[in-house]
Order: sequence, then C-alpha cells, then structure tokens
Amino acid sequence: MPIHDQSYRRYGGGKTMPGQAWTVIARAGIMNMIRKRIFLAVLLGGWIPFVGHAIWLYVNARYPQVSIVTVTPKTFRDFFSWQDFFVFVVTVYVGAGLIANDRRANALQIYLSKPLARSEYIFGKAAVLLAFLLSITLVPALLLLVLQVLFSGSFEFIRHNLFLIPAIVTASLLQSLLATFTMLALSSLSKSARFVAIMYAGTIFFTLAIFGVLAAITGGTRLSWVALGANLQQVTDVIFREPPRYTTPWQLSLVVILGLIAVSISVLERRVRGVEVVT
Repeated sequence: MPIHDQSYRRYGGGKTMPGQAWTVIARAGIMNMIRKRIFLAVLLGGWIPFVGHAIWLYVNARYPQVSIVTVTPKTFRDFFSWQDFFVFVVTVYVGAGLIANDRRANALQIYLSKPLARSEYIFGKAAVLLAFLLSITLVPALLLLVLQVLFSGSFEFIRHNLFLIPAIVTASLLQSLLATFTMLALSSLSKSARFVAIMYAGTIFFTLAIFGVLAAITGGTRLSWVALGANLQQVTDVIFREPPRYTTPWQLSLVVILGLIAVSISVLERRVRGVEVVT
C-alpha cells in the first residue's frame, strides 16, 4: 500500500480580500428571492407607478395642450408617495425572514463560526433588502428624471431644478435605510418570519392610529412625530422643497428617524450572536 507524503505544503488557492464576506450573503439572498415568481410579480408591481408617470411625462411633453397639470418637482415627490405601499410590501416579503429564519435553523452559530464578523453578517443581510427597496425607489425616480429630459428635448427642467438629483437620492436612501434596519431589528427578535411581519405591520399602523387619535384630540398635527410614516413624509416634503404637511418641526421628525435607525443597529448588535446568551 503506497504511503503518501502529508508534510507541509504551501496553499495554492486564491486569497479573498478581508471584509468581502458580506457580498456572499448578499448575493445568495438576492438570488434566492429572484427565484420566487410571486416576489418577481410583487417587484414588477412596484414599477406600475413608474409606467403611469412615464406616460404622463410623455403626454405632457408631446401634447402640452392636452395636459392639465405641468411637471414640477412635486411630481417626483408624489411618485415617492405612490411607492410607499410597494416599499411596505417588499420590506415585509423580503425582510421578515432574513434573520428570523437563521435563528430558527440555528444558523447564526454556523455563520459566526466562520471568519465572518457580526458587522459583515448584518451588512450582508441589510444589502439584500436595501437592493430591492432601491430598485423600486431610487432607480425608477432617476429614470423618470431622464425621461423628462428625453421627452422635452432639453435640459431646461434639470437646470431649473438641479436639486432634484440629490433630493431623489437622499429621499430614497432615507426611506430604504429606515425600512431596512427597522425590519432587521424586528427580525432578530423572533424565530418566526410571520410574527416579524405582524410586528412590523403593527408598528406602522399602530403608530399611525395613535397619531390619528392625538390629532383628533388636540386638533392639530404637531404630534405627528409619534407615527413612523408621518416622520418620513414630513422629511421627504422638506427634501423636495415642498411645504411640510404637518406642523411638527421637520428637524424633530429627522431626529426620530435617525434615532430609530440607531436603536435598530443597537438591537442588531445585541441580538446577532453566535451563542444564545440567557440572562
């Protein structure tokens, strides 16, 4: 029987740059969702407002005598309002099980036993949801701006509203980051994706209901900061240089949004561990 030499040999494989492990998690998560036909239908549904706005832009540019309302920065602000429902659906469908499913299968121990930092794991999971949310907010909004230029045949609209480019980017990132980290934090608290989806929906609608009751009692909208969606609407109005719809200072709404993101990151830092700590 031959005896093979098992002495030390140099590693002949390739080397992976440190800090790139999150891309494997992100790529696997994105591909897993794309394989689902139901989700693809939901994602395509998120582009319906884009098609409607694109047709309107074409008619407004080619047949101005027919169009009743002209294109203004408010047009792009209203587009984000149309996308709120689809952002909610995609967030629930994609994000509810991102961490909850791993906790149910005890996969966190496997993930974090590898040369993988917690930050890389969290960032990889966040990238999955963030990619899909930006695909129905940032991408179509920028395409609408491009179509406006193409249909009108000039850069006049862009020159007069140059702030729209950073406004679209900022509004998209703010909305997507808030939804992403809020959902991931809730997903890290449970092993049931369905329960996480219920918690997220409850957070959105319950805070909105509380705001509605407070508005009816006080006769004003100064307490809109208690509602998650109202804070986002308030700040988005300011980003697009539109009059805020509530009397709450927009700075307070921004602080609430950033605070929620910070709290969500703190929850993730505590909950994403290789070993379950019981206190």
